[in-house]
Amino acid sequence: MCWNHPYARRRPWGTLTDPVDSNPVDTDYFVHPSALVEDGARVGAGTKIWHNCHVRADSRIGAGCNLGFAVYVDAGVVVGDRCKIQNYVSLYRGVMLEEEVFVGPAVTFTNDLFPRAVSPAWEVVPTQVLTGASLGANATVVCGVTVGKWSLVGAGSVVTTDVPAHALVVGNPARLTGWMCRCGAMLARSGNPLPKECDHCHGSTRDIRTT
Repeated sequence: MCWNHPYARRRPWGTLTDPVDSNPVDTDYFVHPSALVEDGARVGAGTKIWHNCHVRADSRIGAGCNLGFAVYVDAGVVVGDRCKIQNYVSLYRGVMLEEEVFVGPAVTFTNDLFPRAVSPAWEVVPTQVLTGASLGANATVVCGVTVGKWSLVGAGSVVTTDVPAHALVVGNPARLTGWMCRCGAMLARSGNPLPKECDHCHGSTRDIRTT
């Protein structure tokens, strides 16, 4: 690790300046001494950036997030408030996480459907993970998809198409196998009727669409 990197921010608790208007943005975010946060990155209050992370300039991380060991956040990436990103996750340009997204250890995102080492015509293919969605450990999300609100992608699954809100998807390729409550409990297996409320939290299921 280059401690004299020109873009490095090493303050354990720091003040961040907005790269657009130079007005102070939220303070009181934590950066571990081994992490690299480039000037021009925007980090919200209460966020913790742990060992060996690298956050690029022009990325945006919301408030109350937690970035585990060796997380990489590319330029242009947007991470909403209260997201938890576990060890060894790389968020490449084109990835957008809304609020309260869970990204398990070693989840893989792509941003190119036809990758080559040298490609002058390369264009970023965006991916969206919507509010409350959870991605299990070692899942792969192929770019160009939307992972719906409060959905759950099983560990090791490969997502190649959009995931509906509240859906449970597993396998390679990931297939619909059930429906999830906001609290994280399973509501029903695919093909079975939804209960009127969650057995765990008693939340209503009337707004969940299964067709």
